[in-house]
Amino acid sequence: QVQLVGSGGGLVQAGDSLRLSCAASGRTFSAYVMGWFRQAPGKEREFVAHVIWSTGNTYYANSVKGRFTISRDNAKNTVYLQMNSLKPEDTAVYYCAAGTKSASQYNYWGQGTQVTVSS
Repeated sequence: QVQLVGSGGGLVQAGDSLRLSCAASGRTFSAYVMGWFRQAPGKEREFVAHVIWSTGNTYYANSVKGRFTISRDNAKNTVYLQMNSLKPEDTAVYYCAAGTKSASQYNYWGQGTQVTVSS
């Protein structure tokens, strides 16, 4: 069983920064990709960013490109999302996820962490 535990959310003002973390644990864990998604109230869940575990290659949604940075620590099985220049429209529950076979299929999901950005 693989568990993903996200942390680091909170209440900040527009323009501030936050860093989310997601630690993976389990008997065996071999991810192909780890990513972050978010879901705002009344909206569908949307992709934010992903990192290919073996290469470190990253991909971002246009809405966060240039403001957010995803990174990983292989030794700690942890993925991070550094969020800068936060906007009220970034307010959402952020979920980390891991896929074992491709960047388009995620097998495991974290519990979500709330990020609220006030104007």
